[in-house]
Amino acid sequence: MGQIMGSMQSNVAEVFSNRRKRKRSTDSTLGQEEQAQLGTTLPKKKKLLTTTQYIYKALFKEEKNSDVAVMVLDKVWHLHKVYLSQSPYFYTMFNGTWKEAQQNFIQITIPDDRINVESLDAVFGSMYSDEIEIDPKDVIPVLATATLFHLDGIIDKCSEVMVDTINAETAIHYYEAACQYGVMGVKKSTFKWFQINLLSIYSKQPNLLRHISIDLMTALTASKDLYVMQTEFSLYTLLRTWMFLRLHPDHDPEDPVQRAEAQRTQDRLVNAGVETHTPSMDVAQWTYFTSRMEERSFLATTEGQPFVPVFQKLRTQYLTNHYMDLKIIYNDNIIPKEWLYSHIHSHWDALLKIDHGQEDRRQWDSSTVPQQLDDDQFFENCMRCGRLLTEPGYQKWRWTGFNFGMDLILIMDSRRLNIRRHHRHEHERVLSLQTKRKFMIRTTVTSINAQRQPVFTQTSDICSLSLEKNEEVPLMVLDQKLVHPLLISINLLVVMPPNQSFKEVVPHSEEPTSATSFSIPISEIGATCERPLTPASADDSAVYIGDSEASTPTSPSPRRRISWPREIAVSSEADALFGDMAC
Repeated sequence: MGQIMGSMQSNVAEVFSNRRKRKRSTDSTLGQEEQAQLGTTLPKKKKLLTTTQYIYKALFKEEKNSDVAVMVLDKVWHLHKVYLSQSPYFYTMFNGTWKEAQQNFIQITIPDDRINVESLDAVFGSMYSDEIEIDPKDVIPVLATATLFHLDGIIDKCSEVMVDTINAETAIHYYEAACQYGVMGVKKSTFKWFQINLLSIYSKQPNLLRHISIDLMTALTASKDLYVMQTEFSLYTLLRTWMFLRLHPDHDPEDPVQRAEAQRTQDRLVNAGVETHTPSMDVAQWTYFTSRMEERSFLATTEGQPFVPVFQKLRTQYLTNHYMDLKIIYNDNIIPKEWLYSHIHSHWDALLKIDHGQEDRRQWDSSTVPQQLDDDQFFENCMRCGRLLTEPGYQKWRWTGFNFGMDLILIMDSRRLNIRRHHRHEHERVLSLQTKRKFMIRTTVTSINAQRQPVFTQTSDICSLSLEKNEEVPLMVLDQKLVHPLLISINLLVVMPPNQSFKEVVPHSEEPTSATSFSIPISEIGATCERPLTPASADDSAVYIGDSEASTPTSPSPRRRISWPREIAVSSEADALFGDMAC
């Protein structure tokens, strides 16, 4: 009986289930038919031009209902005063007492060569639209046009495009345009780009280097934030190349014919036993500067006078710290010898004070150790050194040159940058024996992108350190935002800076003076000098190098260059010592 009842319930459930399925199927079929029928009666939607697009097409492109014609650069635009009045330039023209307010044809004279027909068309069209598309290659003409018509919105848009596209080829043009049109954001960004890339990029691209103006180069040379790749001598060689290229606009170091001729000249010099200490592509500038038969420096000549402000900002006191560098600088005779002699004197004075401080430290600390300088004094006189780190990992390096008896080594280990006062007897250098040495230092690390634009910069404060022999201390723990490649910039001051006021004067006299000119190689100064062990007076305490009797030449004498002949009688031991000091 139970089986019969279960079977009946199952059958009844199946019947009702089938009826519900048929009901749903019928409803679904009717819904699709009704929807299809409704679809044939509902209106179709069609996307129309927006109001802005219609205005741009009908009024600007098709020039409908124009009430004013504007002629610029021999082209006429049929425009509308109501739209042009968005520009303060045209608003004043149409709403003031100017005669153009009553005219329907206006001719505008363009005083700026940067403005062209394409930029005018783009700026006029932007007044009929809510957007403007600016190609980087056209951004300067558009900026010039927007500045003429006082359109701040377009100026801001141009600024964004320029900042995003700064590179080696655009930076110079962007900086000049930013200065001309008062776009301070672009000027600041391009100057920052120059500070980072001047030595690492433009030293390899001479045809771009020559277009840097004297004013810009002066500002960069003076900048405390300039990334001087290697040492100040690297900046000197860049300035020498830059000056030569500006003086010789037809010289093209990248021209194959001129490169071949330069190589032949270099080979002839080598065969003649002449050491130029310069690559073949720079032999033309080496010949130009070293072949002058004048005693006075190049900066004292008519050709060199415009470049004096640049070299006055060069930290010339750090050009005398390396033996080979000093030889090259003397032979170039670009910088007045009086500057170099003053630096050598101040260096020797500082060394004597440091040495004397071993016996009476308290007497000299205030005059030799840079511990009471304000920031401006530090930045104006500090040594600038830099290095590029392309990949992470353990790295250490030093910058060449005599550093007042301190061999400082920089060490990058993981995310920490350290400095160590290296003092090993097996390392043959002239080193200070003092237990502790003090100095001031500032560290800057910058991460750059593919366009060599700064992505993130971390800068330390100016700090005073006192290191014992072989002591190592951290300079900076790198932020996680700093990713390779990294640019390292170090500002360093080891001794109190001397007075640099003598650089305000560039001697113009061709005739050598008894106090400042030498007729023998610098390496032989004092070798044959005879004087009493005890000077007769304070005036006799200085070694005089020159003729025993004053001469009065009747005609200008040829330039008596300080030479560095290969035949100089220097012992092998002394030569080795100079080499070790220059490591």
